[in-house]
Amino acid sequence: MAHDHQIPGDHDHDAGRREHDHGLPHVHAPATFGKAFAVGIALNAGFVVIEVVFGLASHSVALLADAGHNFSDVLGLGVAWAAIILAKRRPTNRFTFGLGGTSILAALFNAVFLLMAVGGLTWEAIQRFAQPEAVGGETVMIVAACGIVLNGFCAWLFSAGSKGDLNVRGAFMHMAADALVSSGVVVGGGIILLTGWHWIDPVMSLIINAVIVWGTWSLLVGSITMSLNAVPTGIDLPKLREYLLSLPGVRGVHDLHVWSLSTTETALTCHLVTPDGHPGDAILTHAAEELNKHFGIGHVTFQPELEEPSAEHLAQVHNH
Repeated sequence: MAHDHQIPGDHDHDAGRREHDHGLPHVHAPATFGKAFAVGIALNAGFVVIEVVFGLASHSVALLADAGHNFSDVLGLGVAWAAIILAKRRPTNRFTFGLGGTSILAALFNAVFLLMAVGGLTWEAIQRFAQPEAVGGETVMIVAACGIVLNGFCAWLFSAGSKGDLNVRGAFMHMAADALVSSGVVVGGGIILLTGWHWIDPVMSLIINAVIVWGTWSLLVGSITMSLNAVPTGIDLPKLREYLLSLPGVRGVHDLHVWSLSTTETALTCHLVTPDGHPGDAILTHAAEELNKHFGIGHVTFQPELEEPSAEHLAQVHNH
């Protein structure tokens, strides 16, 4: 994924404000990953249709649950691909941070949609315990085995970029996990074929649904907290404040805000109390580089101030 992380800013001498503008190096995913996303989406979408058709034909709620899981991959890959495309869009006069925030909205939609779908599949699986239906174990095994091959191939497509780009890494982990889920469905089909225990099918469905909920819940919570401008998970705010206070000439830090611009980008703004005067461009530039390197914050705005604000002033600012 290509990022253009820049720290917007200007030097306003009258206001005594310093905003740092510095382009930072990032690992760029090769352009061929666009093709990888397209292939992954097409293969998974086609396989979803196959699983639904054979799941209905074989009366297997496990296959239908796995179809729901693979449909989540289609949505997830689409969101990741869209995030890559939107991240390349330049900011406009209306959307001054660009359109990366749409990835947060898409993640929230995906989570809500998947949880609703899982609810329906879980209800169907529970009903199967009271009214069991004969399940074609051999059909379940064959279709699920195809899923192992398909998801394994898709994981391989993204493996080369899994270390350099968070979106690509997410796609790789999604595909690898689905290969394991499909393996579980194959085992379930084999048990049905050998023992005739048709209740294994709804059990496997419930297990798959639990896996989906486990992964989707974190997506739901993460997208909600991001949309509320919470400090991103993994950023230790006290440690970050401690680093800022260690900068030469800095005696205090206030109005420190850290939030997600998108599912992959983070911004920071803060006021630095520098009673001895402006700390210098070199120090602020180095600080921005360190924040990007150690905290993953690519958009930084510093505002040095000569005096610590009064408690009344801070209260007025926060009240507004």
